[in-house]
Amino acid sequence: MEELKDKSLHLTAEKLAEELQKMDIYNEFYEDLQMLAASQDVSIDDFKKTLVQAVNIGSMETNLRNAVFHWLRSHGNNKQIVVRDEITSREPLDYLRKAQITWERRIQKSLESMCEEIGINLSCLRPIADRDEMLQKWNELSTYNTSLERLRPVYAPKDFLEVLFSLRNPNYRMISDNMIWDFTYLPLKVKTLPELRHHYRDLATADLLLGLTCCQCLTTLSCGSTSQGESERIALGEKVLQHEHAPVCQEFLKLGAPRCLRGRLWAQILGSSVKTSEQHYSELKQRVLHYDMLIDKLITKDVQLTACNDDQYFVFEDVLHQIMLCFTRDTDVLSVFNNSTSHPILTSLKGKSPMEAIYPPNGIIPFHGFTMYAAPVCYLFNDPVPLYYTFRAFYLRYWFRLHVISSHPQSILGLCILFQRLLQRHETKIWSHFMSHNIHPIRVVFKWIMKGFSGHLLPEQLLNLWDMVIAYDSLEVLPLLAVAILSFRKDNLLQVNTLQNVESVLVDLSSLNVMSLLQLALKGPIKM
Repeated sequence: MEELKDKSLHLTAEKLAEELQKMDIYNEFYEDLQMLAASQDVSIDDFKKTLVQAVNIGSMETNLRNAVFHWLRSHGNNKQIVVRDEITSREPLDYLRKAQITWERRIQKSLESMCEEIGINLSCLRPIADRDEMLQKWNELSTYNTSLERLRPVYAPKDFLEVLFSLRNPNYRMISDNMIWDFTYLPLKVKTLPELRHHYRDLATADLLLGLTCCQCLTTLSCGSTSQGESERIALGEKVLQHEHAPVCQEFLKLGAPRCLRGRLWAQILGSSVKTSEQHYSELKQRVLHYDMLIDKLITKDVQLTACNDDQYFVFEDVLHQIMLCFTRDTDVLSVFNNSTSHPILTSLKGKSPMEAIYPPNGIIPFHGFTMYAAPVCYLFNDPVPLYYTFRAFYLRYWFRLHVISSHPQSILGLCILFQRLLQRHETKIWSHFMSHNIHPIRVVFKWIMKGFSGHLLPEQLLNLWDMVIAYDSLEVLPLLAVAILSFRKDNLLQVNTLQNVESVLVDLSSLNVMSLLQLALKGPIKM
């Protein structure tokens, strides 16, 4: 048994060593290790022992622990990979895999038809005059002239929702056509409310939680002492950040993040703090300047239609143009397809030597509202470089699951099913009312879930919600909040009987306190 255990540890160590070489921190870590090995702290007579001691004394041990932490989190995205081949490990259900392929072909056809209608190429070299103008206006890209009149989004959340509604399980026989709007025919396993309460138990039982207003705190503290409690949290947070240990930062975040520390906490937990990021960001900028793509215009159009029309985000228009354009050129984003059921689009690029290539370079086709994944992060950083890498890490860890067809519990399909079951089992009055008036509950909340509530909640409340996504490493808080909002507005919802009127009841969420609603859903008054 000991031999098997030693062999297992050895194989795990070998696998970790291979994976670490693929990480962004590897070159930096290897250089630091070489310098440490050549220092006076390491003796050639007892090289191994003194090297290990030197590593443990400095910051290298913490960096190595963080690297292992991030690897384990990313490896957890695809646990089946050990026992299945590459195709089935990403999506074991054949009918969902085929549906995703069909959806990707539809997106590609939409892109190509748009190019033919407008008369432009998917990608071409940017003229020198345009390049110089773009460089000059890089910090004011909202003033860069480009024609967008004939452009339209490739797809919107409502288009993707119709695709999800069209899914059919070949092993399930419909009793009647009335069940088409229901997801019960997709037998995917999701958490129950008791399981969610266990997963979010720290959130549910917290007596003092940042993000609650003074009158909603569950303690007898006065407003003044609440401020004092926040000061203590800031002091504790500074100590946590000093140690630069990602798992400890994640535990700290479970009780909420002080505003002044949120950006640093997110960067530490997501692993987006890399010393070489400045150079890489400059390379992405050069790729934007040298190549003109249809995707650039789609991104610009999306920024104008979403962030620019939002009172909370229009001030970030210029920086959003920068980071979203750089995102389209970032080939490191292609790593997301190792864990995703989707595939990057391959298309023929015209030129002197036509060739098939991934389009766009990052493999991601933006939908209407895609910019809103990045807009809230603008509140956390003044510098576009850490802003970009934190947004990218967030997307690679979470958001990519919200626009692909997958049976994963954290996918958009799994989250919709979780919402439906929670509402059906624990808010039966709302469920029955919607059913009797032929109102599909998913249609009411789908745009909230697919955008992570971005653009629907006030920025501070949204950032509190995203704190919980990172702290508990789960998107399941999104459907939980959606159910809590419907429960909170129950009286008004039961008085209307059309989808349009339901949306009118829910159009303004600015008065909601996210943390209070989540605690209410997890602690009561919902009964089993």
